[in-house]
Amino acid sequence: MNKAELIEEVSNRTGVTKKNVGNVINAVIKVVSDALKNGNRVTLVDFGSFQVIEKKARRGVNPQTKESIQIPAKKVPKFVAGKGLREAIIK
Repeated sequence: MNKAELIEEVSNRTGVTKKNVGNVINAVIKVVSDALKNGNRVTLVDFGSFQVIEKKARRGVNPQTKESIQIPAKKVPKFVAGKGLREAIIK
């Protein structure tokens, strides 16, 4: 499901216009992104939590040249599914 399909499905289920649903979804994405950017964790009970983790620098191999390369440290977003989401998928 892509963003447009999500907006349409939420609109169909709630009776709210696609434009308003799109605005709300965009706002939620922006709020979560800003929170993660500021080093905060976002937890949605029974759905899951978003957080930023730090990956350490490491050595890698260029698959084309087989040359050893240094991969720099970086921050990446991580999502951990909550109990409610995990149980909903199993059913």
